[in-house]
Amino acid sequence: PHGRADLLLPLVRLIALMQARPTLDEFRAQAAAHGIVPVWIEMLADLDRDTVDFRPNYDGNEQEPTVLPARIPHLLANGADGIAVGMATRIPPHNLAEVVRACIAVIDDADVSLDALLQILPGPDFPTAGLISRGGIREAYRTGRGRVLMRARIETETNGRGREALIVRELPYQVNKASLVEAIADQVRDGKLAGVRAVRDESDKDGLRVVVELHKDAIADVVRNNLYQRTSLRKSFSINMVALVDGQPEQLGLRRALDAFLAHRRDVVTRRTLHDLREARRRAHRLEGFAVALASIDPVIALIKAAADPAAARAALLARAWPPGPVQALLAQQGADASRPEDLEPAFGLQEDGYHLSEAQAQAILDLRLHRLTGMEQEKIRDEYRETLELIAQLRAILADPERLMQVIRSELEEVLEQYGEPRRTEIEEDDYDLEDEDLIPVEDRVVTLSGQGYVKTQPPDAYRAQRRGGRGKAALGLKDEDYVEQMFVASSHDTILCFTTLGRVYWLRVFQIREGARTARGRPISTLLPLQPDERLSVLMPVAAFDADHNVVTASRLGRITRIPLSQFSRPRPSGIKAVRLLDDDRLIGAALTDGRHDILLVSSNGKSVRFAESAVRTRHRGTQGVRGMQLPDGAQLISLIALPPDAHDQEILVATSNGYGKRTALGEFPVRGRNIQGVIAIRASERNGDVVGAAATRPEQEALLITDGGILIRTRIEEISRLGRNTQGVRLIRPPKGDRLTRIICVEALDEEDDGEDEPVVH
Repeated sequence: PHGRADLLLPLVRLIALMQARPTLDEFRAQAAAHGIVPVWIEMLADLDRDTVDFRPNYDGNEQEPTVLPARIPHLLANGADGIAVGMATRIPPHNLAEVVRACIAVIDDADVSLDALLQILPGPDFPTAGLISRGGIREAYRTGRGRVLMRARIETETNGRGREALIVRELPYQVNKASLVEAIADQVRDGKLAGVRAVRDESDKDGLRVVVELHKDAIADVVRNNLYQRTSLRKSFSINMVALVDGQPEQLGLRRALDAFLAHRRDVVTRRTLHDLREARRRAHRLEGFAVALASIDPVIALIKAAADPAAARAALLARAWPPGPVQALLAQQGADASRPEDLEPAFGLQEDGYHLSEAQAQAILDLRLHRLTGMEQEKIRDEYRETLELIAQLRAILADPERLMQVIRSELEEVLEQYGEPRRTEIEEDDYDLEDEDLIPVEDRVVTLSGQGYVKTQPPDAYRAQRRGGRGKAALGLKDEDYVEQMFVASSHDTILCFTTLGRVYWLRVFQIREGARTARGRPISTLLPLQPDERLSVLMPVAAFDADHNVVTASRLGRITRIPLSQFSRPRPSGIKAVRLLDDDRLIGAALTDGRHDILLVSSNGKSVRFAESAVRTRHRGTQGVRGMQLPDGAQLISLIALPPDAHDQEILVATSNGYGKRTALGEFPVRGRNIQGVIAIRASERNGDVVGAAATRPEQEALLITDGGILIRTRIEEISRLGRNTQGVRLIRPPKGDRLTRIICVEALDEEDDGEDEPVVH
């Protein structure tokens, strides 16, 4: 795929591993040790377990499989394109996770409809991403023939001189980038494409970027439409799903293709189970002989010692019937023929006069090493025999029950989904580019409020009026018992909210999807909007306008761990969420911030210490990693605030508040920039009067502070009314919480233009 230079080193390592011609299991283990998980190895899984037929290769020197076991639905996932014996096929690639889920849906419901499958597998998913129209997909999946329209993803940018440019980020499948750039240049030179000033390729290791710079008076939408009309930025993909089924070419619809794959898997798993059953019976037969011999160990040893040679000893072992010992009871439970190999003659095994050993058992007894005669080793042999009999019973149950066989196939598909599933790359649009929900929503600022017990709502910003420092405030939410305001921020109605949870996961939510609520309304439970786990709580709601490549998400955990992840890694939503950071069992995510690579990071702990360091001190990592230590914390202390400071934050101040309602603002310059992973300097004295630090935020004198208690009381106070003091001080009274309440959170917002109306208890929410 374009822009995946990060795959080069793993591929080189992969080639080096293959030079040694390891077995599949050896290759899998070595690849995993190098951090490589090749999905194609699942095409060969169980190849050595008699799952498929073999035939001579082209020169007859070796044997090759007639078909691969294929644990993954390869034909749909990777697609196919070619002509053979006068018949053409063109199958588009699909998202592996979606194809696997569709297979599972067919297993769960044999009568599942095509429309239901389209909800799971909505269409092709091309490695170059891009956009495709929904029109034609259903017909192609119903009949095996159809056509879908593909389009490039084009964005509009404005440079510092005010000129607009169209940025091509994703191309239609099988479009050559160099040929595309040359074709656009030819169109401009021939005067067929007006409004274009220049075209250039700025692609690098971070991804595709073709810049079409526009004239000052050009209209971006008109030029974009002309590009779609006159170049390969928009093209069609003809679907012709022809494949060999049982050696015969057949036109396959989606359901028929899924059924064919599942039929193949039924055959493979059945043959594999039969192979495992044969091997288990051979192993059980030998262990059965050991168990019989151990039950009469003294006579057996005496017989062997008295024999003239190994052949005589083997003949003597075969000549008599032996007491069956524990074998008789175990075979009575599992069945007399449970461990009998298919080629064993009836004269051997458990008979009325005792147990008659077979030649294989007699030879195995003679080959038995003396250390296996110790009490512990004898018990191991008996335990292994019991376990093998249980395995045989399980394998026979699978073969006897078609439903259980399908459940084995289903569990293996779930393993493939867990290990290799990735989000969809190609976006599907409606045929006539219908308006999305957001197109019907006006672009306006909204105040998003989340309570501690998970109720969320939005309100217009003018629902607030300011008051002076030290007031008692008025209820901010219609709260349930012991609920309180957790988070509050202003975002555009079209913004995306990244919902980070205490378990380190992230979910997506659009602002316009949150209902508006009155001042005293609780709002809507966030659990109705997001699929949160029972023990999962929201930690940070982060509004994002665009998932550009120049920004990062910095996260911090309660135990002082910090990560820096490119924002682009959060650009592909999954309904079930994704893992943002990996946390220890006793750790929790406490903060996340959006940065541009030039920020300073300020961490504040509950014991009043703070650490400030450059964002670049934390290396950019992929999501799902544990990160590095940002701050050293003494016993009993924890990280409570993460503040991201932009380069122009010199005039900002740090507002710090404690649980008993005290706080102060301190000039940012008093917080020195040092390295991470230190104990830091004092931000405020966490004395008995103050209590522990509960929050810290960067602010300016012209802003206002929202002070929130755990009882749901909120005060809006002008920052300029809060005393400005040095770091090593205790601060002043910010709020007088009612008896039993404590300050839990501070939020800094832009000041409103309204004047204080002088009421004793002005409305604040």
